Amino acid sequence: MTIDNPRAGLRERKRLATARAIEMAALTLVAETGLDHVTVDEISRVADISPRTFFNYYASKESALVGETPEPPTADAVQAYVYAASGSVFDGLSALLAAAVEGRSTDTELMLKRRSLLKHYPQLFAMRMAAMREYEERLREIVAQRLVADDPALADDSDVLLSRSRLITNVAFGAMKHAWVCWADNQGGTSLADRLKDSFDELGRILRPVPAA
Repeated sequence: MTIDNPRAGLRERKRLATARAIEMAALTLVAETGLDHVTVDEISRVADISPRTFFNYYASKESALVGETPEPPTADAVQAYVYAASGSVFDGLSALLAAAVEGRSTDTELMLKRRSLLKHYPQLFAMRMAAMREYEERLREIVAQRLVADDPALADDSDVLLSRSRLITNVAFGAMKHAWVCWADNQGGTSLADRLKDSFDELGRILRPVPAA
């Protein structure tokens, strides 16, 4: 998460800073002593907050370790995507997902610590995947809205609409995973949002029909 985002107000920057301090304390302590030996009180002490403040941000030490999921698209962003005047259903998905990760794209240290930790604790990895599935379903609903806007007849065929929106969303999340792995393997380098746009561009080149010779 980025705490120096000039578009964020003072209150939001403070919130992001506190959330980062909590997550960094939790990740560091667990890496040093193991999951079972770390308590919320200890995380709070290292993050220089009270346990009460901790629970204002996270329900448990595990949720702090897993971290926040990407921000859902704003209502304006959803409207712009659903009722876009041009482009395919994939056009605009890159921007929606990039906006969702942009707020945390420069925090290389935090994301790399989490990546390493999730490899060692399958239960934390499962929690992370469950949270991402919820986000994926929200995105699928947005894709379904776009499909109906492009072809109103799909509103009367729920099976086809579900299948098509799920396929598109799965492909989009594949590109998102590709971007994240490339970004993490490169130890950050560029922003995650820019890496995501690059992955979607590459996907577009792959899916674009090759002209006959």
